[in-house]
Amino acid sequence: MRVGLLGAGRIGASHARFLGGHPQVDTLLIGDADVRRAAALAGPIGARAGDPEAVLTAGLDAVVIATPTSTHAELLVRACDAGVPAFCEKPVAPDLRTTLEVRDRAAKTGVPVHVGFQRRFDAGYAAARQAVLDGRLGALHRVHLVTADPAPPPAEYVRSSGGIFRDCHIHDFDILRWVTGREVDSVTAVGANRGDAYFSAAGDVDTSAAVLVMDDGTLATMQGSRYNGAGYDVRMELSGTAGTWVVGLDERAPLRSAEPGVDWPPGDPWTDFQERFEPAYANEIGTFLEMARGRTGSPCTVDDALEAFLVAEAATLSLREGRRVPVAELR
Repeated sequence: MRVGLLGAGRIGASHARFLGGHPQVDTLLIGDADVRRAAALAGPIGARAGDPEAVLTAGLDAVVIATPTSTHAELLVRACDAGVPAFCEKPVAPDLRTTLEVRDRAAKTGVPVHVGFQRRFDAGYAAARQAVLDGRLGALHRVHLVTADPAPPPAEYVRSSGGIFRDCHIHDFDILRWVTGREVDSVTAVGANRGDAYFSAAGDVDTSAAVLVMDDGTLATMQGSRYNGAGYDVRMELSGTAGTWVVGLDERAPLRSAEPGVDWPPGDPWTDFQERFEPAYANEIGTFLEMARGRTGSPCTVDDALEAFLVAEAATLSLREGRRVPVAELR
């Protein structure tokens, strides 16, 4: 396959590593607005480098879009119009109107699009989803989600991120839908500023919490932090009438028991999202290439991304206005 990768930043570099060594990829072309950065990434893995325009017009079989959020929509539409199967990092667009426009264009062209929510390809989340489907938890009553970064992103990133619910917790909203098989009915969100002033200056928070009511009455709670000094902490707890399962409760979970004589978990905490989800990212890219070859459908469509984005919008509105927001209000 002849595959293009747009974006040579941190997440682009991660995708390049998996694409460069994948047996289905014969030629990898890396494009970035900074051509020197693209070349630096391409050289060690035997890829070719250029600007995004040169890559997009190089007769691709598939394209991976890992550029800044503000460019996703335009590049994804161009890929669809050219008939090139596309992988796009979340979000599809920075606002709801543009997300809907991209959804409609992708549907009109019929070109398969895979949106990057890597937790769907993590073994723990997949096992939890299957347990829910199989009824091993009984009737699901309660879900709790945690996403906590060990250190905050830089101020320039925060200013353009769209806020913690759109940028960070959108992964929680997507995986909540995917694992439970239910939709979010309403969101009540709160937040606080406990760290650097640049979060509040950007109209954002660095500490977050929310209560989400699912369409079947299941209650979900969620917590987040940009300052989790213990390490990178991502977990999902699902409690039903027949059992409780926890995703992310492994030997490297950044947790310590206060109970005397309990020394579990014993491992070094996860340092960041790329280390924690490295196998998931590899599985995600492999699945995308299978989709591009017509062997499977999209595992995460633009419609899926839209649903998660709507929940993020509802949470953002709830935080701003201090009220419960039905997701239907955003439709």
